[in-house]
Amino acid sequence: MKSQPFGPLEPALYRETVRRALAEDLGWGDLTTDGTITPRQRARGVFLAKAWCVVCGLDVAMEAFRQLDPGATFNVLHGDGSVCHPGDVLAEVDGLAGALLTAERTALNFMQRLSGIATVTRRFVDASGGKITVLDTRKTTPTLRALEKYAVRAGGGTNHRMALDDGILIKDNHVRLAGGIREALARMRAASPDDMPIEIEVQSLEQLDEALAVGATRVLADNLTLDEIRETVRRAKLHGAQVEVSGGVTLDRLADLASTGADFVSVGALTHSAPAVDISFEIEPQPFE
Repeated sequence: MKSQPFGPLEPALYRETVRRALAEDLGWGDLTTDGTITPRQRARGVFLAKAWCVVCGLDVAMEAFRQLDPGATFNVLHGDGSVCHPGDVLAEVDGLAGALLTAERTALNFMQRLSGIATVTRRFVDASGGKITVLDTRKTTPTLRALEKYAVRAGGGTNHRMALDDGILIKDNHVRLAGGIREALARMRAASPDDMPIEIEVQSLEQLDEALAVGATRVLADNLTLDEIRETVRRAKLHGAQVEVSGGVTLDRLADLASTGADFVSVGALTHSAPAVDISFEIEPQPFE
């Protein structure tokens, strides 16, 4: 599980995704824009925050305009990761009016979705008080994982596994099918490449003790009570093991979970339940060149 710092997204990660999104929305052509806007008409559009948010997805949104008008120009006032308030102008776009109109919904869909994830993540990170690392999960929209996990980083969160090849996590179903924690860990150690760290899920203190007895170095405490999590942390620390908490994690519970001394908390809601942020795109005509 390689932690990625927050930084600009490589365009190769979203260029084709944007192309497919535009094709989905465009169909055989933008009938309304083609019928009302002359080809040479120019315009300026501004992204406007309508609610408190953490901005994310500007480069992806700009790509939507750029694919329809390679000559479009952009002025970013509040970049990804910035906290914005209602009325703040996030960015400006100058280009062909038809391209701005046709790409508007695709650009907004990406920005509203990714800003929603970044905003929810920031709320969880703030609620943690710096006492526990907030992780995401693989509960992402199919084909959009790279973008959604980028949005988590924009909000100050930390990525867990980007994909199944990015870390070893023995879950309850693995344990059940392997015949128990001891056997699952033994098999994994025999197969593990390059001594990659192994994390294993435990759903009781009995399973915890079994995992620690065979040398687990990181345990995932799933759906345990606060008292059980505190005891999990106490026992794990005696063995030098790290503890990750998961299951039923809500914003209201985060401060209590952080107080247990656990190292990590994984939150599926960062990506699977984040509401879209209210962002508008306002367009005004510009003089012909």
